[in-house]
Amino acid sequence: MGGGGKIPYPKHVWSPAGGWYGQPHNWKTNTAVCGLVIVGLTGILWRMSAEREVRTRMPDPDRFFPSRYWSRQIIEYEKGQKAKSS
Repeated sequence: MGGGGKIPYPKHVWSPAGGWYGQPHNWKTNTAVCGLVIVGLTGILWRMSAEREVRTRMPDPDRFFPSRYWSRQIIEYEKGQKAKSS
């Protein structure tokens, strides 16, 4: 049961993916580090994009508009509108 041992393979073969039966010992750590780097870079780019976003027309007050939660220009505009109406 189980099909026996591993098939003999040439030891001189190398590939970036690890070759036959390639599974590095620290693959989980490497995957976690790469995931954190991707999340960090995405967050930095998201923040830079939100800071540089410019609106020529503001969203309607009663309409769902996701970037109203992170766009500085929209947040300041809505604070000004709230202060003006109070």
